[in-house]
Amino acid sequence: QDTKPLYHPCVCTGSIKFIHQECLVQWLKHSRKEYCELCKHRFAFTPIYSPDMPSRLPIQDIFAGLVTSIGTAIRYWFHYTLVAFAWLGVVPLTACRIYKCLFTGSVSSLLTLPLDMLSTDNLLADCLQGCFVVTCTLCAFISLVWLREQIVHGGAPIWLEHAAPPFNAAGHHQNEVTPFARELFFHLIFLPLLAFCPYHIGHFSLVGLGFEEHVQASHFEGLITTIVGYILLAITLIICHGLATLVKFHRSRRLLGVCYIVVKVSLLVVVEIGVFPLICGWWLDICSLEMFDATLKDRELSFQSAPGTTMFLHWLVGMVYVFYFASFILLLREVLRPGVLWFLRNLNDPDFNPVQEMIHLPIYRHLRRFILSVIVFGSIVLLMLWLPIRIIKSLLPNFLPYNVMLYSDAPVSELSLELLLLQVVLPALLEQGHTRQWLKGLVRAWTVTAGYLLDLHSYLLGDQEENENSANQQVNNNQHARNNNAIPVVGEGLHAAHQAILQQGGPVGFQPYRRPLNFPLRIFLLIVFMCITLLIASLICLTLPVFAGRWLMSFWTGTAKIHELYTAACGLYVCWLTIRAVTVLVAWMPQGRRVIFQKVKEWSLMIMKTLIVAVLLAGVVPLLLGLLFELVIVAPLRVPLDQTPLFYPWQDWALGVLHAKIIAAITLMGPQWWLKTVIEQVYANGIRNIDLHYIIRKLAAPVISVLLLSLCVPYVIASGVVPLLGVTAEMQNLVHRRIYPFLLMVVVLMGILSFQVRQFKRLYEHIKNDKYLVGQRLVNYERKSGKQGTSPPPPQSSQE
Repeated sequence: QDTKPLYHPCVCTGSIKFIHQECLVQWLKHSRKEYCELCKHRFAFTPIYSPDMPSRLPIQDIFAGLVTSIGTAIRYWFHYTLVAFAWLGVVPLTACRIYKCLFTGSVSSLLTLPLDMLSTDNLLADCLQGCFVVTCTLCAFISLVWLREQIVHGGAPIWLEHAAPPFNAAGHHQNEVTPFARELFFHLIFLPLLAFCPYHIGHFSLVGLGFEEHVQASHFEGLITTIVGYILLAITLIICHGLATLVKFHRSRRLLGVCYIVVKVSLLVVVEIGVFPLICGWWLDICSLEMFDATLKDRELSFQSAPGTTMFLHWLVGMVYVFYFASFILLLREVLRPGVLWFLRNLNDPDFNPVQEMIHLPIYRHLRRFILSVIVFGSIVLLMLWLPIRIIKSLLPNFLPYNVMLYSDAPVSELSLELLLLQVVLPALLEQGHTRQWLKGLVRAWTVTAGYLLDLHSYLLGDQEENENSANQQVNNNQHARNNNAIPVVGEGLHAAHQAILQQGGPVGFQPYRRPLNFPLRIFLLIVFMCITLLIASLICLTLPVFAGRWLMSFWTGTAKIHELYTAACGLYVCWLTIRAVTVLVAWMPQGRRVIFQKVKEWSLMIMKTLIVAVLLAGVVPLLLGLLFELVIVAPLRVPLDQTPLFYPWQDWALGVLHAKIIAAITLMGPQWWLKTVIEQVYANGIRNIDLHYIIRKLAAPVISVLLLSLCVPYVIASGVVPLLGVTAEMQNLVHRRIYPFLLMVVVLMGILSFQVRQFKRLYEHIKNDKYLVGQRLVNYERKSGKQGTSPPPPQSSQE
């Protein structure tokens, strides 16, 4: 018989209403939660203190607890400072000094290495460079470990033995070595093997062949020399592997083979991720020189002045081009019959693994694929960039070149336009999913048209598409026919198509089709038709948005030239809005005139509400926020007291947009409070369910009131109160110019003081609980009062 009392700590009723405190505490420790998992009510406990606890803690107890907390804080601070000093100072510095010693190429550097380790010259620069070296080394080591797992689990090539001796068979006793010392040892051993040997192999080879001056002229001597060293190392390894095979040195043969695979995969990754996008970026730049009224001499001068930046920008442009090309290929796979794009790798194929292809396929197949990729990508650039530019220059001589000057004579700041473009226009375009659907619809319409004109409908879309009309006529079997005859890639995505093909036992990415007469000729006409379509689409994309943007911005800026990035963005945004409005009206037309009028009325009301909210949240709030930032931070730092600051509302608004987005992001990532709750609610409602009254009352009015008070109260004090005190004009100017940062300092000090007071209260409670707390009592949930109370437990008891 157990006489322990039962409590009802939450809203739950019935047989689960009552529970023992000990059982609940044990379950809370196990589940690591502080609330009921059914009703989500948070449990509450009231502390039970010792009877001899004083009403106020003695000073000595508070002082002892304060000293203990300070000692704990100092201990943790010393520990983390030592760790940070070791990992951010000693390890990078050691790696940098070893790196410089190895690549100096002199024996004296090896002899003076111990003294260089203790040198205090260029500490900060060496630490930064060492951090980069450490990061690259760790990434290379992790990549090697991951590649080893790929070889073990995915299988080695046919020419390499599959039976591998287990690596690291002996037990490791890593607990005896600290991570810090292991990291130093790792850099001492791995860094020479990773970079030293390939670099000097390449260096000696280039010097012997007489290419040293050409390599030095490229401004990337170290990178090119290391890559050449890796290529020669791969050739040496494959030759040694062949010799080991002839003399039947099985262990050496496998070791040499694994080393060759590592070097081959590394070089292929460099080619795929580094060289190929760089070639695409330079080819795009060369083909678009006339569009910007530039020459090869200008690009050469740019490369000579900043080689690293130039190469990075071209690589970035090439990566963007490759990414969007791959995205377009994925969209084509959703429309076309599986098997049409057999010559392109399917990135969504579950069996596709590029690393396994790098391991198993011979090097000549990778070279052939690389050359074909360069030809295809280069031809597309010629078709969609160089040829349209030539046509535009012949038909519209005054349209090109684009104005891409970094500075213009427009009365609008370039910084403001860049912020407007990055913070308003581009997010509005990129966050919409309608663009992809429109492009997919256009591709499908073009495919259907080309298929019927050239009798390639079965080849492009498959035979199942032709049976949809007859299947729709069968009312009783309509749904069944749709499920069986529809193309999976259209309705269900690539995953469903792959699963269906795999279940049928056929090859992945293939579907039978009907082959018409003169099939090669029809395919050739299809390619010609595709090239003409791409050319026309490129002409429209290069002219229509820019022309519309120039025409619209001419009403604002007059004859002043604006950067074409902004005119193109403006025109593209207007074109997107026009197409969106047309598609919405077309979708409403089958519903009748009355429904269209009702929809137009609803959308007009929604647009009006959205405009009001945009004026408040995207106009007034950023303007006030930017002006406040200008008065508090920018003007006191940039304008002396004997000069008058000038304010530009447009720039203040553009900076305010950036500040508002940063504050909103920090608020959403921070703890729960009223502003975060309101922003989350507004975001959850969306534009279609916009609540104008809620936004104005809960968000716009409080935020604007706080900003207006922050702007007006200091101004009233400086311009209205201070002159009444009879101070000098210099003092009035000083107060007027420094009152905003002074009040900011006061607010920050008050926040720090409030934080310290809360911390002291927490310390006080912690000391009291450590010394006098003897237990806790579960608090019952009071239904009548709607809140928790400390009512005595009921007299029920249970048997256990």
